[in-house]
Amino acid sequence: MFKNLSTGAIGIRANMTEGLALAKNSGFEGLDLNIDEANQLAQENSVQHVKDLWSEAGIAMGGWGFGVNWRGPDADYYAGLAQLPERAALAAELGCYRTTTVVGPASNDMTYQENWDFSVKRLRPIAEILKEHGHSIGLEFIGPATSRKGSKFLFAYSMDAMLGLSAAVGTGNVGLLFDTWHWYTCRSTTDDVRKLSVSDVVYVHINDAPAGIDPDDQIDNIRCLPAETGVIPLTELMQILTDLGYEGPVTPEPFSKKVASMEPADAAKATAESLDQVWENAGL
Repeated sequence: MFKNLSTGAIGIRANMTEGLALAKNSGFEGLDLNIDEANQLAQENSVQHVKDLWSEAGIAMGGWGFGVNWRGPDADYYAGLAQLPERAALAAELGCYRTTTVVGPASNDMTYQENWDFSVKRLRPIAEILKEHGHSIGLEFIGPATSRKGSKFLFAYSMDAMLGLSAAVGTGNVGLLFDTWHWYTCRSTTDDVRKLSVSDVVYVHINDAPAGIDPDDQIDNIRCLPAETGVIPLTELMQILTDLGYEGPVTPEPFSKKVASMEPADAAKATAESLDQVWENAGL
């Protein structure tokens, strides 16, 4: 596992060069890749130029966004799908093989079965293209009960349900974006995580939760930095992921107003220090 920075996840707007500098200077080992910016830089210079930016910074590539609006209208979906082979080929050439997407926990338009069938139908062609280029795709489940409250139809919001959806896609390269926040709020257990195989975990988000609030009452965009409150058992979770053999990015996504209000360098440093504490607690 390596400590990975997503600038947008902590409220920072930065281009690739700025992001690499922030990651390096604050102690991160990795950074998520903006594939569209990488493509522009490759066209203006070369693919090797992009590779050199990362190697000179000594920063690993975390994950990349595949850029297909798979929940949208047919026209948007197929337009994105047509561009995916080029994106996937570039990401592979750069050496970044982990990509992710979010699966909504409820719907007002589709029953559970309709949503399941729709998701499989839309995700399978994406996964097939990604597989051709060596990529894995992590599906993120949304755990908080408050995120599905008021919706007409529930959908897959737990780790087990998302594993089922991954299997239903059936391409062999689909697993989880495992977010400690969503694991906690959907009331999964550490034993559930121990039962995973390393191929089930494509990417990891790490967060803590506000203290004194029941998991069912937690609000999705009100979170804490890793190890800030100790509500989520991050030490045990990181040790389990290590035992599984997970070697990918671990990315904070705290949605913290305090962090978002900081200057970029300070925000990155505070976030990196929270990860350092998790690593120390877990003996990593």
